[in-house]
Amino acid sequence: MSRVNRTALVTGGTGGLGSAVTKHLIDTGWRVVVPWVAREELQRLSEHSNLHVVEADLADEDALAKVMSVASADSDAPLFGVVNLVGGFTAGQRVHEAPIEVLDSQLDLNLRTAYRVTQASLPHLIRHGGGSVICMSAAATRRPFPGAASYIASKAAVVALVETLALEYIEDHIRVNALLPFVIDTPGNRAAMPDSDRRSWSQPADIAKVIDFLLSDNGAAITGGSIPVTNVG
Repeated sequence: MSRVNRTALVTGGTGGLGSAVTKHLIDTGWRVVVPWVAREELQRLSEHSNLHVVEADLADEDALAKVMSVASADSDAPLFGVVNLVGGFTAGQRVHEAPIEVLDSQLDLNLRTAYRVTQASLPHLIRHGGGSVICMSAAATRRPFPGAASYIASKAAVVALVETLALEYIEDHIRVNALLPFVIDTPGNRAAMPDSDRRSWSQPADIAKVIDFLLSDNGAAITGGSIPVTNVG
């Protein structure tokens, strides 16, 4: 099956990384469905016949069902790729200083959203004979730093989820992989760290190419992986 006959669902597809991923997939022929919450972020995306944006809070069951309805609506381009980019970051407090709500929030953003979207997508992938799911973890799960235990724990949970999904759905021809970036060169990160040396930051366009590879038939041999996407500087 050619990629022009496939649909990819990209959560967080209007963000600093997500907009680059959405653009790359559109340019390489995918039908792309992007849920959105912040209207001002839509300006990052250009209109295209293969781009379908859906206003949806993915924590809402009905909204998620609406997204899945759009993602699975084209029988000539069945849902094949699921790219979970929604996430959050917090740091600055050691464990005894941070309220438990910080952990709850990080688990909700980084793990629960990916779990819910993947869970909703799996019946469609199974029905059409397979697919590829990508989740965002973090390089900090391998190289932790102080003050971010909630963030790192939630991203480590994403890796555990990916490894389990890869085993559970291998017979359904569904590949599941995690990407481990360090710092991604987005407007938000530039604003948060204005004095940082950005030479080692990962470029969204480069990560988009890795995602495209993992979604494509060229990445068919890879599942259950935790793949670093860190710049060499």
